[in-house]
Formats: sequence, C-alpha cells, structure tokens
Amino acid sequence: MHLATLDWVIIAATFVLYLAIGLFVGKSAGKDYESYFLSGRTMPWWLLGTSMVATTFATDTPNLVAGIVRKDGVFGNWVWWALLLTGTTTVFLFAKLWRRSGMMTDIEFYELRYSGKPAAFLRGFRAVYLGVFFNILVMANVSLAAIKIGGVMFGLDPVKTIAVASVVTVAYSMVGGLTGVLLTDLVQFIIAMVGAIWAAVHVVGLPQVGGLSKLLADPRVQSKMSVVPDFASTPHDVVMAVFLIPLLVTWWSIYYPGAEPGGGGYVAQRLLAAKNEKHALGACLFFNVMHYALRPWPWILVALASMVVFPDVASLQARFPHLDPKIVQDDLAYPAMLTFLPPGLMGIMVASLAAAFMSTMSTQVNYGSSIVVSDLYLRFINPKAGDAQQVWLGRVVTVVLMAASCWLALQLQDALSNFNLMMQVGAGTGLVLILRWFWWRINAAAEIAAMTLSFGMALFWHFSGAGDGVPEWKRMVIGVAVTTVGSLIVALVTGPTATETLREFYRRVQPGGAGWRPVLDRAGHERVQLQDPSLGNTSDLGPGIACSLLASFGIWALIFAGGWAIYGQWGRAGAALAVTAVCGALLPTFIGRLRIRG
Repeated sequence: MHLATLDWVIIAATFVLYLAIGLFVGKSAGKDYESYFLSGRTMPWWLLGTSMVATTFATDTPNLVAGIVRKDGVFGNWVWWALLLTGTTTVFLFAKLWRRSGMMTDIEFYELRYSGKPAAFLRGFRAVYLGVFFNILVMANVSLAAIKIGGVMFGLDPVKTIAVASVVTVAYSMVGGLTGVLLTDLVQFIIAMVGAIWAAVHVVGLPQVGGLSKLLADPRVQSKMSVVPDFASTPHDVVMAVFLIPLLVTWWSIYYPGAEPGGGGYVAQRLLAAKNEKHALGACLFFNVMHYALRPWPWILVALASMVVFPDVASLQARFPHLDPKIVQDDLAYPAMLTFLPPGLMGIMVASLAAAFMSTMSTQVNYGSSIVVSDLYLRFINPKAGDAQQVWLGRVVTVVLMAASCWLALQLQDALSNFNLMMQVGAGTGLVLILRWFWWRINAAAEIAAMTLSFGMALFWHFSGAGDGVPEWKRMVIGVAVTTVGSLIVALVTGPTATETLREFYRRVQPGGAGWRPVLDRAGHERVQLQDPSLGNTSDLGPGIACSLLASFGIWALIFAGGWAIYGQWGRAGAALAVTAVCGALLPTFIGRLRIRG
C-alpha cells in the first residue's frame, strides 16, 4: 500500500520534532556523564514513569499480544500480566533502595554489594552480557517487528525498513542523552496511544469485521475472549504455561528486561535519575498502572478482529506472498490489520509505530552505552577518562549498538519464540536478585552460579534433544529449580562478602529486614553505627509486601474492568472497579509506613 501526502506530512513532522528535542537539550546533556546518562538526577516521577511505559510500548509488543491472543486467547496474556507482581515489588521494596544507592548504573551494584575479584568479574561480565549482548537481543526483537510492519504495510525489504527506522533514533539519542530520550518518550507515548486506540476503533468498524457486537458474537472470537482460563475445557499444558506457572513461579524467578526481580536495567536507570526516593517510587508505580491497565485492550481488539479477517497463518501467507514465509507467523496479524487504515489515520498509525520503535530503541541504546562507558571503559580500561571523553564514547557506542541490533534482527523470525528464549535464558536467577538486597549471605559466587546454571540449562534444552516433547513450562520449572537451588547452595558453601563491604552497603542503602541481623549485631558489639536514625530501626518489609499485593490486585482488577466493559458485561466491570477502588483506598495507609526519604 502507499502513503498519501497527508500521511507523509504527519510522519515527517513527528521526526522533525524528535530531532528538535534532541538538539534543544543536547548542549546541557553533554556536560558530563551524570547529565548525559542520568539527567543530573533531577527528573520528576511523571516524566520518568511515562518514559518507562513508552519504552515498553515497543513495535514488537502489539505483535506479541496478537500472537498470544490468536494462539491461546486473551487469557494467554497472563504470561506477562503475571509480571505485575515483579513490578509492584520493585515499586514498594526496591525503588527507594536503588535511588538511595546513588550509583551511576545498575551494574555498579556488584562492586557496591560484593567484594574482591569475583565482584570485579561480575561487574565486567554483566556489563558485556547485559549492556551489549542481551541488550542487542532486545533491540533486535523490536527491530524484527519494524521489519514485519514495513514489509506488510509498504512492501519494503528488511534492510530499507531498518535503515529508515534507525537513523532518526540514533540521531536524537546521540545528541540529547537521557534527557532527550525522556522528553521524546513523552511525545512518543502520546502519539503511540492515540494511534493504537484510533486504529482499534477503525479496525473493529471495518465491513469485514462488522462492528463490536458482531465481532464479539463470532464463534471464532468467543472462544478466545475469556480473561481467565476455563480450567475444565482448557488443555492442562496451556493453563500451566500461560497462567499458573507465570503467577506461581515466573514473576519471582526469571530475569526479563524491564521486569527484573528486584528491578534493574532501564528501570533502574530511571530510578537513579529521579529527584529523590519518593519520585522514584511514584515513577515506578505510575509505570506499572499505565503498562498493564491502560495499553493492552486496543491491541487485543485488533488481534480479535484479525481472527475474522485472517483466521489462520495460511490466510496471512496468501495475503502477503511477497514476504519471506519464515516471518509470516500469527504475530504478523497486527500489522496486517493496519493495512486497512485510510489516509491520515494511516499516517498517524505509522507515526505511532515509529514512536513505539524509537522510544524503546533510544532507551536501550542509551542504557547500553551508559554501561559500556561506566562499567567497562571507565572501570577497567581508562579510569582517568574525563567527562567529555565519556560523553563522546557514549555517542559512538550508541551507533555501534544500533547497527549490531539491526544486523541481528535480519536473522530472527517471530516475537513469541524470542520472548520464550529470553525467559529461558534468565530462568532461576530471580530469587538471587531479590535476596541480595535483604540477605547478607548472598555473595558474588551465588550470582555467578545463577548466571552459569540458567544459561547452561537453556543450552541443554536447546541442543541436547532432551527437551523434545517436553512442554515449555516444564523446561522452565526445571531450569528454575536447578538454578535456584544450585545458586543458594553455592552461597552457603563459599565465603561471605567482606565485612567492611557489607557494612558500607548497609550504611548507604539501609535495606532493613531480618536477613541483615547478623551484620547489624556484630557491628553493634563493635560500636559501629550502620542504621540511619532518621529512617528508624524497624523493618518496612511487611508494609512493602502489603503495598505490592494491594497494587497488584487493584491493577489486575482494572485490566478486567476494561475488558468486561468492552464485552458489555457491566456487572462484572463494576465489581472489578470496586476492587480497584478498595485497593486504592487502602494503599496510602501502608505507603505511610514505608521508610522513604524525600
């Protein structure tokens, strides 16, 4: 299909706006490392929270949701809705600790919390593993979605799509640093949401679909509409894979970018850039509400409509014969439905998809380059590098990371399989990432063991053939069990972190909890003060967990309310809203018991 002149004007105007923002903040952003990568630690909660949700509003996310809905139904989204528990624990248990640490990157944590050569090794290895390789994999997944959208909607070959999509992103990311990324994220999120909602309304109204009531009456759609699985009729393996295992195991045990147990990645970068601890908590809470409750339903509606127009993969292949068959999967249904949009709306939708792509890619390249500069170059190669040199190197690394991710995207096939691969690689590392904040006995050896075992299990399942015929969820549970138990055993049989390192960590971060009692008791006997009197001596783990549960149930109820309102099930929608209201009313009482500065 071809874009009208109006469409091109809309797209060009948004691109010019992004570049203008980058140029506007470029001079102040380039003053020093903290300005370029952390915006001088002066950012408000609403801007940071919007940036986080814009980052997760990637071009691959609507495709992923479409693939999930077409394969397992709406309740299949529990595979990522369950990660809300990870998000809310980050809000109420970890956000204040990240901001309190005063670190430059989350990778710096390893030498703040652990001691000796193992700590240095962890910092260097994780910098390469997360800042470079894993980061590139995430960006490649996003770029793959851009390739599919370009191929489906405009017949562009993959190389042209990637070239067009990445140039503007690299330009404003290089110049504006994190401040440029945050401000463009704000604009891009607004554009992306307008485009997604407007497109969903138009798609549902297509003659082929026949409007909302006709869509919801279609037998093919009705079988996919439930927001929770029917345990009597849904296959056992499906219930386990997309509902029970995510709720019981995945959220606390698996590392996944943007939903790391204990926080981390670009989320930690945003928390470190906040004005204070209250703004860090507020940013993270705002992000989780917007991420889970606001965004999914426009994508779900398009996915349901696609089942009427393109009922199977064969119909997608017939509609787009020019595409490489390996990339024509269920996740292609989302961009396929967008080909029916009229001029004007098509321009807004393309601009919104470009905004979704750019917001994610700009965040990832800025985060990755911050790690390369701070945790590799400055830490191990040139500790005396000045601010100008650090900023210059960060801009060069931005280009390199983008180029590498574009190359990898050309090798991938579909969003869901890549999502499962990343989940498997991080299976079992989550508990160590949580406990390292609250239990003094977790050491560098435990983290090294967790990384090694989880990666080894992923390779074992992939190459040995032992996993043939074994459901994905069973492989996940086995990987989690082996990695979790193995890493905890290693923690107990190896030497603890040096006492002075543990004391300095506690003195700076003030994590609290019974897991630090041996360290505090020994310090007390030696008349060494570790606790901050202004925060009090009582632990706030209990209130923090209560806040996490209240927020989780309130946001899940809000998700249900939105879906049931769309379905016309007003009684259920009202009951769900009542649950959200009750949780929201109780939440401030428990938040008031948290130990927060600022």
